[in-house]
Amino acid sequence: MIPQVYKEVIDLGDGRQITLETGKLAKQAHGSVVVQMGKAMLLCTVVSSYDPSPVDFLPLTVDYREKFAAAGRYPGGFFKREARPSTEEILTMRLVDRVLRPLFPKDYHSETQVMIQLMSHDEDVMPDALAGLAASTAIQLSDIPFETPISEVRVARIDGEFVINPSRAQLENADIDLMVGASADSVAMVEGEMDEVSEEEMTEAIKVAHEAIKVQCEAQVRLAEAVGKKETREYEPEAQDEELEKKIYEQAYQKCYDVAKQGSSKKERGLAFSEIKDEIKAQYTEEELEEKGDLISKYFGKAHKEAVRNLTLDEGIRLDGRATTDIRPIWCEVDYLPSTHGSSIFTRGETQALATVTLGTSREANVIDLPTQQGEETFYLHYNFPPFSTGEARPLRGTSRREVGHGNLAQRALKGMIPEDCPYTVRVVSEVLESNGSSSMATVCSGTMALMDAGIKIKKPVSGIAMGLISDGDKYAVLSDILGDEDHLGDMDFKVTGTADGITACQMDIKIKGLSYEILVKALKQARDGRLHILEKLTDTIETPNESVKAHAPKMVKITIPESYIGAVIGPSGKVIQEMQKETGTTIVIEEDGEHGIVEILGVEQEAIDTVIRKIEAITFKPEVGSVYEVKVIKILDFGAVVEYIDAPGNEVLLHISELAWERTNNVTDVVNLGDVIDVKYFGVDPKTRKEKVSRKALLQRPPRPEGKPKGDRKPQHNKKEN
Repeated sequence: MIPQVYKEVIDLGDGRQITLETGKLAKQAHGSVVVQMGKAMLLCTVVSSYDPSPVDFLPLTVDYREKFAAAGRYPGGFFKREARPSTEEILTMRLVDRVLRPLFPKDYHSETQVMIQLMSHDEDVMPDALAGLAASTAIQLSDIPFETPISEVRVARIDGEFVINPSRAQLENADIDLMVGASADSVAMVEGEMDEVSEEEMTEAIKVAHEAIKVQCEAQVRLAEAVGKKETREYEPEAQDEELEKKIYEQAYQKCYDVAKQGSSKKERGLAFSEIKDEIKAQYTEEELEEKGDLISKYFGKAHKEAVRNLTLDEGIRLDGRATTDIRPIWCEVDYLPSTHGSSIFTRGETQALATVTLGTSREANVIDLPTQQGEETFYLHYNFPPFSTGEARPLRGTSRREVGHGNLAQRALKGMIPEDCPYTVRVVSEVLESNGSSSMATVCSGTMALMDAGIKIKKPVSGIAMGLISDGDKYAVLSDILGDEDHLGDMDFKVTGTADGITACQMDIKIKGLSYEILVKALKQARDGRLHILEKLTDTIETPNESVKAHAPKMVKITIPESYIGAVIGPSGKVIQEMQKETGTTIVIEEDGEHGIVEILGVEQEAIDTVIRKIEAITFKPEVGSVYEVKVIKILDFGAVVEYIDAPGNEVLLHISELAWERTNNVTDVVNLGDVIDVKYFGVDPKTRKEKVSRKALLQRPPRPEGKPKGDRKPQHNKKEN
């Protein structure tokens, strides 16, 4: 039976189209759609259990995978099968999850799985920009409860013009690269990098993206109506007890308000809030707690949240006693770790990040091998968030999606400041040692100082700040440098990084509908003031990058050699290059670049690097006709002297006896002896002997010819046979 296929077309306005198709593939899923742009095709499915999960949150899984077959390629490595998700796939999963999650009903707790697969790749289409559209469309085609369609687009500014969903090649020339997620009436997520742009320019880019998203949301509605919009499934809502809720509120609200107003530390107020909760629970029997313990905790959490929010809205006071624009106390230190190539500590309030820098050759570059992207990163940043940073003990299960996301944000914030001619591969690692809000921004700050401490000539220092928002619909407060609790209890988490001249990266998650651009601009302006304050603390600690790398850090020198000499420098089976590395204690990497070879020499001792350079110059030495060179006599023969170029040890040439002097020379030792250093002129290859010719006498003044003696009347100087 031929399936009935439904399609909807989205016109991007520049000749490009996005097609939504359903009815052909994966019909047993609760919702499925194929999203196509050019030759790129993504299949998205969604399935949600009809039975509620025992957990008190939405167990949502968003999975995005790029199949190597989609690009006609094989997976790398020994096992020819896709394995765990790449960093780039995880980042796409996070982008989609952050927009979808808030739009499910708060009391919907069924296991839900959104799976997005790249089935066909197009070099001119970046599929991550289509993933959010695919996920939302699949949900709209299902009976799963979901508030409203959403979509995500990438917006880039290229040569002053905004482009929706550009190609990777176009992005090379962009000074704004943002991913924006939104519904038709509200922006929910923004993430991206910029080339030191203003707050107004960033806001304009968000507006352009939002207009494109509105069109995509309308297309989803049309497709669902064409198929026949399914009636939203019924599900078992959470238990409610209005009388209990009112009672808990009356018992908890004012006490929580008073604790919040004390401006105490995270640990102190955490204990105080726990004591209030325990006092309330102590009024109930074990049987009552067994039956309603979860509701009591839930209602206490609501009263606690409202008390903290109202304190800020009504009195402008925050949990730690700060005003809305205040930044927590900051202290910094560089060169803390003696053996690293660069290190720094950044502590702001109860958040602390220790950053290290490691310098290496191109061999240490981070290799990207994906169906949609191949290449190398010579600057990358890794972020680690151990459980002790929040006073917890929990299992270590590898790098979390959150760690990947926070590390990527900090990397994007800093990478634009790495100079194009930096010879090193640079790895920054941030260890979060304490956390009470905005550890990713602490990573940016510590990373900046560690780079400067390592002697990397970054263009400008970068700082970062996390902004929050509390709003009740009428009143609102924009919070600078938010605490962890303010992130959890607030309506927005907006991280902004930049230099003194503009924004370099951002990440924004909004939890309320209809955030006005007026509030957004205010938040950005307030973020700029905070960012500059933090930047001043960084530059007070280390004003400019160190003039050179540390004494124990490797120095890097790059030299260029003709492509034809690469084999000679490497030697048979790598013998020559291996001997040089062993003798000098350096690391030597050679990469072919067109008609040249790029040689990277990495070593701690400059003398060892210089030795390698001399050896390579000797191997690649090619004298120029007409030039004068200093040589050393290394062997005496009957018919001349073998000389070695001083600047190219190992390069030898015969200085014929006839080229020693203008006078007749019977014995070579009458003019030069073993070990003598003399100058010779290079004449290239003699066409008669087919050997290289050098001359000493050409540099000497020719003696006058005796009067009356014909030019051709000259006896040969010797008649000994050359061997």
